[in-house]
Amino acid sequence: MMSIVRFLERGRAGVALVVWLGSVAPLVAQPTLLPEGWSSGVALVEPTDLNPDPHILEINVTARVAEVELGDTRVEAWTYDGLLPGPFIRLQVGDRLIVHLKNELPQSTTIHWHGVRVPFEMDGVPDITQPPVEPGGTFVYDFIVPDAGLFWYHPHVMSAAQVGFGLYGALLVEDPAERALTGVGDELVLVLSDIGVGVDGHLEPPDSGGNAGSVFGREGNLVLLNGRIRPHISVRAGVPQRWRIVNTAKSRYFTLYLDRLPFTVIGTDGGFQEHSVTSEVVVISPGERFDVIVTPNGERGSELVLRSLLYNRGYGSVEYRAVETLVTLDITGEPPYEAPALPEVARAIAPLDVTGVKLVDIDLTLERTGQESWEFGLNGIPFSEATPYLAMLGETQLWNMRNMTEWAHPMHLHGFFFQVVDENNAPVHPIAWKDTVNVPMNGNVRVAVHFDENRPGEWMYHCHILDHAEIGMMGTVLVGDEKSTEDGGGGASDDRQTPPRQ
Repeated sequence: MMSIVRFLERGRAGVALVVWLGSVAPLVAQPTLLPEGWSSGVALVEPTDLNPDPHILEINVTARVAEVELGDTRVEAWTYDGLLPGPFIRLQVGDRLIVHLKNELPQSTTIHWHGVRVPFEMDGVPDITQPPVEPGGTFVYDFIVPDAGLFWYHPHVMSAAQVGFGLYGALLVEDPAERALTGVGDELVLVLSDIGVGVDGHLEPPDSGGNAGSVFGREGNLVLLNGRIRPHISVRAGVPQRWRIVNTAKSRYFTLYLDRLPFTVIGTDGGFQEHSVTSEVVVISPGERFDVIVTPNGERGSELVLRSLLYNRGYGSVEYRAVETLVTLDITGEPPYEAPALPEVARAIAPLDVTGVKLVDIDLTLERTGQESWEFGLNGIPFSEATPYLAMLGETQLWNMRNMTEWAHPMHLHGFFFQVVDENNAPVHPIAWKDTVNVPMNGNVRVAVHFDENRPGEWMYHCHILDHAEIGMMGTVLVGDEKSTEDGGGGASDDRQTPPRQ
């Protein structure tokens, strides 16, 4: 056996990828083994690059209402550049992204770069990191992408409505060495979402069901994969594929199942994880990403179906629901490919040192505010009434998130990755860098987060069931030095954010 260790720079989240091989053959990516146009049914559209520098991607993006085709239905959706999902942004680690946003929507908007460790001023949170971009207005986002992985972008103004209407897109940051390290040449980016369309062909209003609808978390009646309804791709039996998957739905969980074939999970939100795991089912909560390898198998001319099974995220999420078909894999007539054993992909991730660090309890709560109205909060405090929590630059903290409600909550932290730990503060294996973690109903999840010394600011954290965030399950953490936190710097006001309970 031969051990090959490759160290790759990933900003402060530096990594070591360890690949164990059964021979001394060089690490090379397989060329495509699939027919031409095999993935055209799920192709994403990449934007036009305005900059000749190969390490700068500069693009124009217009947020506007446009007619899109959803199966047999034509819908006036909210889009980036008339696309659903929006333009597929592809970069390499260390590249610079410049986005000239123009807003042609009837409302103000922003772009939040979900999971990307951007400078504070580029995070896209209205009235905290930037003014909202009013109709007819523009804004320029300009930052370096420090980490490899699949990320995504969406508004943070009336986010439940605007994401639900179609404003989202995928952002892939590649490391040139990764494809060779996985041994897989054929890759797909899969953007999972849904959208609500009424019988009259119009988008369902974002306040349907009133306050009760917000408590449940609204799900669209049409389930989409890369903006399509039940598309097809062509595959050859035995040829492995790498799928980068993101859940951009505002409330819906996806429980992926591929006709009993295993998924080999090699990474999550922040790139490769400590080691791979194999499972027949992968649950992806809103905002999460997964990096998996699948090897379709079956008789020539047969089909495999990727489905989303039901996931109980709380009352109303499984009752009278059906399993959803996401995409059909059509197996070609070619003889099955006898693939060599793929390399074991691993990443050396040091667990965060939590010895003696501050423990912060964050209770996820739901309070009745009237006869037929409720409000989510953090430690019983809704976003509208709270103040920012404080953290010091360079500090590591343990956040103990306790779900006191009957609904699950995928909690997302802007600006930083974290690691999930157990009740004894030991790392949960495989160790992974996360920015979104599912806290099941009546459950508990503990994470270790390091507020690195180069990222001051007032950073958002919230439930990524966006209806839950809209009615109170949001807060901010003000990260700075001693003077700035004492002064309440970073644009915070005393009557807005919510502090976790210490």
